[in-house]
Amino acid sequence: MITSAKWLMVAGLAAGFACAAQAKDNDTGKIDIGKSEFLSSCASCHGADGKGKGPVSEQLKVPPSDLTMLTKNNNGVFPTNAVYETIYGSKSVPAHGSREMPIWGERFNPVVNLPHHVDPSYWKMAGPEQSVEVVVRTRVLAVIDYLSRIQQK
Repeated sequence: MITSAKWLMVAGLAAGFACAAQAKDNDTGKIDIGKSEFLSSCASCHGADGKGKGPVSEQLKVPPSDLTMLTKNNNGVFPTNAVYETIYGSKSVPAHGSREMPIWGERFNPVVNLPHHVDPSYWKMAGPEQSVEVVVRTRVLAVIDYLSRIQQK
């Protein structure tokens, strides 16, 4: 029997992989890194459109936020710093779990070695030291950029 935590993880991974394949920018045909990161890390709960209705959202005790309303709910200004702190983990969000084990594992945790495949293009951006911190920051900023682009007016 699969526990609900395992079910959430399996469903989240399946949704993330399915959505990540659709992360191309329609205008240029290139991969939209921010959208890809969002779809693989956030869409299982927040939905591919960011409106809070992901495939596992019904299983959660706390409903996921509509991430397309961040600007509207912040007097017309996208809350970049608050979003960064939330994703990075310096701002606690009870629904995301503890910083040691947020819902997306250690994906954005620079303290440990990244336990999953990272696109080689990130390592090119990491500089000659191959800094994990730079890779993590790049991934977080890519998600923030994508979220800022999907805000409702």
